[in-house]
Amino acid sequence: MQQGVTWRDPVLMVRSVCCWLRSHLLSVSVCACATAGLLLHYCSVVQNKPWQKVKTMVHWTPFVVSFKKKYPWVQLAGHAGNFQAGEYGRLLKRHSECEQQCLEKLMQDTLRPHVPGYHGVVQKDGQDYNLMDDLLADFDSPSIMDCKMGSRTYLEEELRKAQERPRLRRDMYDKMVAVDPAAPTEQEKAQQGILKPRYMQWRETLSSTATMGFRIEGIKRADGTCNTNFKKTKQREQVKQALGDFVDGNREILKLYLQRLEELRSVLEKSPFFRTHEVVGSSLLFVHDASGQARVWMIDFGKTVPLPAPLTLDHRSPWVEGNREDGYLWGLDNLIDILSTMQPSASEP
Repeated sequence: MQQGVTWRDPVLMVRSVCCWLRSHLLSVSVCACATAGLLLHYCSVVQNKPWQKVKTMVHWTPFVVSFKKKYPWVQLAGHAGNFQAGEYGRLLKRHSECEQQCLEKLMQDTLRPHVPGYHGVVQKDGQDYNLMDDLLADFDSPSIMDCKMGSRTYLEEELRKAQERPRLRRDMYDKMVAVDPAAPTEQEKAQQGILKPRYMQWRETLSSTATMGFRIEGIKRADGTCNTNFKKTKQREQVKQALGDFVDGNREILKLYLQRLEELRSVLEKSPFFRTHEVVGSSLLFVHDASGQARVWMIDFGKTVPLPAPLTLDHRSPWVEGNREDGYLWGLDNLIDILSTMQPSASEP
């Protein structure tokens, strides 16, 4: 059983004990084999290679024991240290009360098949974590893409707090200059600082967030190469090129992704949860592998907040400060439209 983990839910505790007993019995058999040392060696060698799985068959008369090692979730864009390896096809994500509440609601919503399965809060080494399904567990050497959805990545509440306490930020000024030396105004250059609201709104104009309602955060290909240099990927053709590189010209994978997104859009338009929440900073996780399977999930709900009743959102209307619109469906519409144009016409072979 996982060391240092405290279960708040007694039912989950019982299940964990049962799983531990089963795995313990298997480990006894493995240790009886001369090949067990080699198996442990392979586990240690690949421990720092994300997204990989090791499958080793160990023969022990009269049984055949199958060992499958799951490796930790590695997030493509930021938040290093937020994830830890779980057990039995699950992962631990550093606890967020907001995300916990969202995931609990989503388990009762029509969106449940389109988000990670959620299994409550656990403790490890004194730290609370949300326990959820590892979405990569059933894939072998997958290619992964993280798309941040919506026309803005900050909550209205964040903007309001920044406006209430205005102060010049040298760190944000330096970040702006590092990306675009011509971006600061003459006054900002003289002050060597900018206000946070100005920086937040400027940042969104760099990528396709402002122009298309989504942006590519990162792509990890099956060959191990990783690219997170999409901060200035803004034009439609640039986005199209990145998406084409991600699927590597595979029309069937492209077709599957398009079907998954159209299905998701249909569910989102009917979802009570989606209609009553401001969804900001959430991503779509695209995953496919050489076997031909391809899936898309909604992830990251740390900035998804409920709306005061009876307010609802259509997620397509332009954002005006105060209306809480996030542009999520507008972005999804654009993403689907781009993928549709990448589909071969009926006349093509």
